[in-house]
Amino acid sequence: EDAAILAQLVNDAGEGLPLHLWEKIATAGQSGWDVGKERAAREEGSFSYRNAKVIEFGGKAAGTLIDYGIPDDPEPVPPDMPAMFVPLQELENLAPGTWYVNVVAVLPQYRGLGLGSHLLAFAEATATQLGKSGMSLIVADNNTGARRLYERQGYAQTGSRPIVKDDWKTEGRNWILMTKPI
Repeated sequence: EDAAILAQLVNDAGEGLPLHLWEKIATAGQSGWDVGKERAAREEGSFSYRNAKVIEFGGKAAGTLIDYGIPDDPEPVPPDMPAMFVPLQELENLAPGTWYVNVVAVLPQYRGLGLGSHLLAFAEATATQLGKSGMSLIVADNNTGARRLYERQGYAQTGSRPIVKDDWKTEGRNWILMTKPI
């Protein structure tokens, strides 16, 4: 039932890249948002409601977290990976053995209430429980609000790669890897 909100939050966290990609795979009569909602509602896949933690405020979905572990020995970037994803995978591979925050997002009307900090604390508690030694995430260089939040939570920049835009329109120039020891 939260599929539409999850799609919006994943798109917000992804700087608009998810919607851009969903529009490319939409079929006749289907919008990019329809694709995003279908992906959120599915039972399997990295972007599925089953992998999302939803935080509520006032009984309504307000934000989400999607997180997972990066292997201790990540696989090399496959040669057939689409160019847009190569810098993201390269940055993930620079943080082996960490707990990766793939998506953390809060709806605009609920920002400033500490929900993002709460979601990050939940991810860190999961990482600690699983014996991970650190946290990692990737953010666009122009997302100053998110970067401030991450810095307040103890994350620091440890890598960057240029954003490959193709026909995607974004103000960002670089993807920034931020990590935090725990």
